[in-house]
Amino acid sequence: CNTWNFIMTIQQTIDDSSSSSSSTAVSLKKYDVFINFHGEDTRKNFTSHLQAALSKEVITFIDENELEKGDEISSVLIKAIEGSYVSIVIFSEDYASSKWCLNELVKILD
Repeated sequence: CNTWNFIMTIQQTIDDSSSSSSSTAVSLKKYDVFINFHGEDTRKNFTSHLQAALSKEVITFIDENELEKGDEISSVLIKAIEGSYVSIVIFSEDYASSKWCLNELVKILD
């Protein structure tokens, strides 16, 4: 099953990320996966299905409450991005037209 293989790949990436930390500076993260997406495009279809499948095996962060948008990324999202082992970016038709999505992407790549 492709979904299962994808989840296992994510889990292996998380395991590799957490085991690569030195024994003197162990990095503990709150989330395994941060999901970055344009809500209007994918929230109720692809993204919700992906999050449901991932959450069976890993701890995910997804903006379920549609946090208030602004020019800057909210502190909640910054903490979630920094507190995640990996991020999944879901590019969609209107993703690049969203300043909010692009700001999150910049933070992920930081």
